[in-house]
Amino acid sequence: MIIDLTDKTAIVTGSTGGIGLAIAKGLAAAGATVIVVGRARERVDAALAALRPTKAGARARGVVADLATVAGCQALIQAEPEADILVNNLGIYGVRDFFAIEDAEWEEIYRGNVLSGARLARHYAQGMRTRGWGRIQFISSESAQNIPVEMVHYGVSKAALQGLSRGLAKVLAGTGVTVNAILPGPPRTEGTTAMLAGLATARGVSVDEMEAIFLAENRPSTLLRRFATPEEVASLCVYAASPQASATTGAALRVEGGIVESIV
Repeated sequence: MIIDLTDKTAIVTGSTGGIGLAIAKGLAAAGATVIVVGRARERVDAALAALRPTKAGARARGVVADLATVAGCQALIQAEPEADILVNNLGIYGVRDFFAIEDAEWEEIYRGNVLSGARLARHYAQGMRTRGWGRIQFISSESAQNIPVEMVHYGVSKAALQGLSRGLAKVLAGTGVTVNAILPGPPRTEGTTAMLAGLATARGVSVDEMEAIFLAENRPSTLLRRFATPEEVASLCVYAASPQASATTGAALRVEGGIVESIV
């Protein structure tokens, strides 16, 4: 299958590292003009530099904005008013005991993980609908269906993204704009590697050993038996953004290694 996105502009939020950067690279390799978004100029610049080798003549621009805020979303919209593909990848997480999660933390994770995507979709979906073509993705998580006891607030926010994705897909039914939620399993990114390193130090084991321990204790149903790579997640996202995925909408697309027990 050849995916050609040479005439498309794609915005990928939270794309200076991890899954977001892998998605940005995948879209750039397919020919899309990619808009990298992050909070720090140096990280945005580094991501843009990382995109250049993905394809000869790769086209990319960067926007520095904190999308967990109204002002940050407005800054992105002002800098890039139109897009054909919107990947809402921005996400925050952290291991927290449920009884220690204060209201402020609930609000923070909701602003970052849910409201940012809702605000951007509200704007960009209108142009997509007018043009009769568009792709919107919300990077959810297997945690939306398999709420983790070690970070309930994160799982709840990702479940909200699934509801948002399905609802928006219904709003845009028949317009040529598809909307899907992507459900990765635990990915091996800078953030999760740092988390594993901290846990490994506390237990006196290696990071690789801690990965196996973490999965056995927290995701025992995994069939993959390892963390997914960002590139494995990105491959599904690139397909979902393609013209070939025109009949895929309103779905929760899994790339979580079989952690979720249900088959529907």
